[in-house]
Amino acid sequence: MGVLFVFVDGVGAGAPDPAVNPLARAPFLLSRFADGSGAPLPRGGRARLADARLGVPGRPQSATGQATLLTGENAAAAMGRHLLGFPTPALRAFIEARSLFATLASRGKRAAFANAYPVAYLRALGFPCDGEPEWELPARRKLRASATTVAFSAAPGARLATWEDARQGRALTPDLTGVRANRLGAGLPPRSPEQAAGIATALLRAHDLVLLEFFETDEAGHARSSEQALDCLGRLDRFLRAVVAALGPDDSLLVTSDHGNLEDLSSRGHTLAEVPVLGFGPAAGRIDAVSDLTRVAPLLLELA
Repeated sequence: MGVLFVFVDGVGAGAPDPAVNPLARAPFLLSRFADGSGAPLPRGGRARLADARLGVPGRPQSATGQATLLTGENAAAAMGRHLLGFPTPALRAFIEARSLFATLASRGKRAAFANAYPVAYLRALGFPCDGEPEWELPARRKLRASATTVAFSAAPGARLATWEDARQGRALTPDLTGVRANRLGAGLPPRSPEQAAGIATALLRAHDLVLLEFFETDEAGHARSSEQALDCLGRLDRFLRAVVAALGPDDSLLVTSDHGNLEDLSSRGHTLAEVPVLGFGPAAGRIDAVSDLTRVAPLLLELA
């Protein structure tokens, strides 16, 4: 029994209007709309919408939204505002002290973060890793750790996956196929979304909780690009459908986001929309409890 948690950045429940919402242009699993509509999900999956505003004025942002998802506590309220991008030192300390991955480790459970990173990137951020750097970081690039890497690394002995893990089929690049990493010289074998799903489900068989982060949706929203949006949504949808088809009877898949963005390409900014929550397997019967982002981590801990 285990749970795969797919965190999809920047996807809200908007209007079912294909003129502004790429999710309304095809029946993606994540095509959930503000009026509660959306196509039935396969294999008994269920969907609901969850509040991402958390009672804090302003537009929800990535740093505090992700921190909330990965701790179960209202990070925006704790910080006094929604924080965009990457965690500040104060938010990083908040995540490290409350990480669901640290909680899982204290219970003797095994977790994996499916995303693979270049060695140079991990070393520049101070995360332990094996191997030699495959490329040189841009000299002027200021690096900061994401909420997901901070949360996962808070567990004792946790090690983030590298491109070598992706080459060996033990991890995935954030785009699922390896195309972006290969532009930087990663040398990964080309993979279809369905092959990526096979790697994710293999990780699920060996762990109690597996996290996968997919952020191209947020990039497409900020770019206001329908072409970019449909491309990444198509890849993600193929991946999710293959995972759903491969789930064992006791396996769960939980999918959600940190804030809205992609569902309204009339603007480059984040939205106030609720976010979709999809549950498959045992998770399907429990997603009614996920009324807002603070309820995701407790559910993951129950399912793991």
